[in-house]
Amino acid sequence: MKEESVDFYLQQGIFGHAETKPDERRMFLGSLRERALLALTKGQVSRNKPYQEVEQVLKANRQSTVLLNGELSYASYSQYVKMANAAGCSFKVVNHHEAHSPFGLVIELPNAVNQEHIYIEDELFQKAFSQESVE
Repeated sequence: MKEESVDFYLQQGIFGHAETKPDERRMFLGSLRERALLALTKGQVSRNKPYQEVEQVLKANRQSTVLLNGELSYASYSQYVKMANAAGCSFKVVNHHEAHSPFGLVIELPNAVNQEHIYIEDELFQKAFSQESVE
């Protein structure tokens, strides 16, 4: 076995598998921007009335997965869990204890789609990103 391969396997054993775009994955709840169909901030997820755009995206993309931020309470995102179940889509609650994402919900596909507009840019979105750029 070559010395580089031994070093590679030792590094993987110590630090885990190498991950592409770790900052982007932390921001998009473990996914990549290129796979996202829709992303809502924590404030948008927590509002009383759910976004109908989420239901539309889920019905049109039944192979999608809803990623929910585990920093939020179940009461905040339960309406989106119900939407995912009704549409036949899977969902995951993502807990990144070492990194905090501004997003509360990301709908992803297993492969890249590079959809240009994935945000609902209302007042809650503007409030969350008033000082920083999302992309």
